[in-house]
This record gives sequence, structure tokens and C-alpha cells, in this order.
Amino acid sequence: MNVAVLGTGYVGLSTGVCLAEIGHDVVCIDVDERKIDVLKQGRSPIYEPGLDELLMRNISEGRLTFTSNHPQGLRKADIIIIAVGTPQSDDGQADLSYLEHAAKDLAEHIVQDCVVVVKSTVPVGTNEYVKHLLLGQLKNNVEIKMVSNPEFLRQGTAIEDTMKADRIIIGSEDADASEKIQEMYRPLNVPFLLTDVRSAEMIKYASNAFLATKISFINAIANLCEAAGADVEAVAMGMGFDKRIGSAFLNAGIGYGGSCFPKDVKALLHTSKELGVPFSLLEETIAINEHQQKLLVDKALKRFGTLKGKKIAMLGLSFKPNTDDMREAPSIRIARAITAAGGKVTAYDPVATGNARKVIGDIITYVDSAVEAATGADALFIVTEWDEFKQLDVAVLLDVMKQRIIFDGRNCLEQVVLKIGCPIEYYPVGRPEVIIKDKKI
Repeated sequence: MNVAVLGTGYVGLSTGVCLAEIGHDVVCIDVDERKIDVLKQGRSPIYEPGLDELLMRNISEGRLTFTSNHPQGLRKADIIIIAVGTPQSDDGQADLSYLEHAAKDLAEHIVQDCVVVVKSTVPVGTNEYVKHLLLGQLKNNVEIKMVSNPEFLRQGTAIEDTMKADRIIIGSEDADASEKIQEMYRPLNVPFLLTDVRSAEMIKYASNAFLATKISFINAIANLCEAAGADVEAVAMGMGFDKRIGSAFLNAGIGYGGSCFPKDVKALLHTSKELGVPFSLLEETIAINEHQQKLLVDKALKRFGTLKGKKIAMLGLSFKPNTDDMREAPSIRIARAITAAGGKVTAYDPVATGNARKVIGDIITYVDSAVEAATGADALFIVTEWDEFKQLDVAVLLDVMKQRIIFDGRNCLEQVVLKIGCPIEYYPVGRPEVIIKDKKI
């Protein structure tokens, strides 16, 4: 099949590369000419494990091309996938301006009958709106059929999530269009759920809102565990064995971030208010997450009394491991809170430093290793659970710190800390703190 993909962000690029990998001829289109130039050279502008290898292979085998020229990219396409961003507006609703621009470009340059697939995360009713825009501005006499095909990719595992998806949602009012999209994805051997367009649009928001709520729930339980003297890890494990609940997304910590959960929860809440349907559960999900993102700072303030003049080493900047994405990352709020309280932050992240500079700015110091960040620090904050940090020789970090105090926002170092046996203060989330005063303890 000839497939065109509009947008080369995480979703568009991952989708385009994987469709080429299963044998389709794919053209990825983006208005950013610099990004297209980079992609033509076989280099990914985003950090995503496994992406570079597939990118190079499919370019070299002639199944994957890139262009900023819409007429060139669309002239053979019988399936057009829209995968542009739908960021959050100031009032919480999804900003559809990129989608509207994409529809305008399509209307001007489509030259043959095609199926237009909206893969971008959009509010209920958006596919109908896009179809209305397209039909109202078409330059050529062609037939367009619409399909809603929401994505469920996780940054850091986007390739695996595409090639080994749990399900593929296809929402359409046209049986032929639905069958064509099934044919496109059939080599993946993934279960299909066929539904109407509006339900497909709602499935994406409902899924992400539920997962975000699950995270906020276990974080609220973690705070309760600390007050009650219980262990949230044991509680989560006990809950997870229940097949009705499951263990996924029951890891207590400092909250969710990224490009999906924060904006999708707020967008769904905005929709509920527009429709006059109360959804206070989502309001509480957001409130708990905002509180959780400043949890480490609260713990540090409780321990020190003040952060003025304190040097805090921060390990991790991206919102999760295996990505350089800084969107809604907890590190942003943490860094700003520490500096606002008079503290100084020295941070290290394996891949996200460049993007962090653009978001956080020069209010903190960026270094090239965990040891460099920890040198002379009064406390160490674990913000992102990179494998590199889990495998650290913590004793080496403690030796260069001014005070041996660790605030672990991801509960990933306790077993290592317990083996050290030297004086240390260790403060996890939802678990008993570990205070070792001397080597005999």
C-alpha cells in the first residue's frame, strides 16, 4: 500500500517506520524542513530505542522516504495518516490548530480517492470536524473516507508498542474504509476492535485517563502508607495479584508526566464540563499528581528546615526513562521549587540535558555524570528511574557528597542502600525511611 504520514513526531515517525518495516511504501511529510533533512540522512531527531536501526534499513531498501513537499508526498497515497500534535490549550482543551493546518494542506493537494486516518489524539467529534474541513476546501473531485485510529504508544517503547500492540482501534462509519485499514495493519497480527468514530475517539482519552487515575491512586495510597507505617510496595504487590486490578501502573513515586497523560486527562475533563457531565474523579487525579510532583521538595524541607544555600543533586530530567522528552516532567517543577527556596540544583540525565536546557533554562547547573552531580551535594534526588541510576555504585556517590542523604522519588535504590552499611539517610516514597547512623547498625 502507498501510505502518507503527516507529522514526524513520536507517533508519526514511529508509525511510518513500522509500516515501512511490514512492507508498505511510506512517505512521511513534515513542514519542518530541517527535521526532514535530518531524517533523509537516516538520523532520528528524537531519542527512541530501536528507531534508528529501522529508519536506516527502510530508507536503504526504498520503502521509506521523507519530504516537506505535500504534492510530492501525497500524489500516490491511498491512505493518509494524520499524526500531528494536539497540545494542551490554556483552558485545558486540545489545541487543534495543527490538525486544521494539516486538513487544509490535504484538501489542496489530494489528487485521488483515499482514506484519511486521524491518529492524533482528538476530542470526540473531531473526525467529523476534519471531514467537514476537507470537503469544504477540496481542490479536486475525489472521494474521502474517514477513519479514527488512535495510538497507544509509550515513549521509550514506541517501536515495540507498534509492532506488538495490545489492540488496534478502527473507528469508521464506512465498511470499505475500515477493511482497508485492517489490511494495512494485518501483517502485525494484532487484534482489531471495530467501532464507530466517536467511540474510537473516546477510547483513547478513557484509556489514558484511567491509567493516570491508577497512578494517582497508588500515590495517594503511598502517602497514606507513610503516615500509617505501611509499605506501599507490598500493598501494590498485593493489589496487583488480583486479576481484576493487575500490577501495571501501580508504582508509587512522584507522579506522571509526558505528552499524553497530563493533557489527555485535562482534555477529557474539559469535554465533561462542556457536556455538563460532572467528573470530579479526574479533578482529584490531577490534584494528587500536582501534589506528588513536589513531594521530594516537601520531604527535603521537612528534613532540613530550609533549602537556602543547600546543593541538591538531581538524577534524571526526562519524564520517564528511555526518552529525552521533557514535556510535563516532574523535574521541571522540582527544579523550580528548589531554586525558589534558595537551593542550588546540579542535574544529570543520560539523554535529556539538551531538551531540559530549553525548558528549565539556566536556573540549574547541568553536568555530564552522576558523580559530578553528587559532588559536594547536601542531598541527592532520584527523579527518573534510568537503568544507569539503578546500577550506580551508590557508595561512590556517598563518598563525594557533603551529606549522605537520598530522596528516592522512584523507589529504585533501597536494596542497594541497604547493602552499603555506611551512615546514610534514605527517604523513599510510601515506604519506611532508612536511617543508618554508623557502620555498626
